[in-house]
Amino acid sequence: MPRIGIFFGTDTGRTRLIAKQIAKKLGEAAAPPVNIGRATLAEFLAYDALILGSPTLGDGELPGLSTGLSQPSWEEFLPLLADADLSGKVVAIYGLGDQKKYPDEFVDAIGLLHDALVAAGARAVGRWPAAGYEFAGSLALDGDDFLGLALDQINQPVFTEQRLDTWLAQIRPELMR
Repeated sequence: MPRIGIFFGTDTGRTRLIAKQIAKKLGEAAAPPVNIGRATLAEFLAYDALILGSPTLGDGELPGLSTGLSQPSWEEFLPLLADADLSGKVVAIYGLGDQKKYPDEFVDAIGLLHDALVAAGARAVGRWPAAGYEFAGSLALDGDDFLGLALDQINQPVFTEQRLDTWLAQIRPELMR
């Protein structure tokens, strides 16, 4: 079984495409990406190392049925983790946002996922510098760093490939322990 599970929340498809890029870059170390709305808790818990992705919707919300999606996503999955013990699991999070249209809640989903997973006992890796972005606020910000990789496929798609490569080089040793 591959060591790294990749799960993503739904959006316009950008988060899924990034998940596929990550899986390709990691090769055999990673399982094929899974839409979290189609995942079971047992499938999620089968991995000791996880890469999780989510867009931030509306006013800083995780994707889910209440945000107008037609299928479940992170909003519905996170409550399943309330009684789960994620001790020993390592998670890295990437998030997609639009820093110009939503400058006050840029990549908030990273912070929301981070807090829920750490509260359940997971160890988070993959902090990313906030330098190079223009936004007003984010739940994903801790000091000068995001709690995961921030991507803006609307305003900064030219930086995505290099950011992914640098981030994956940073987190891979942590995920492969």
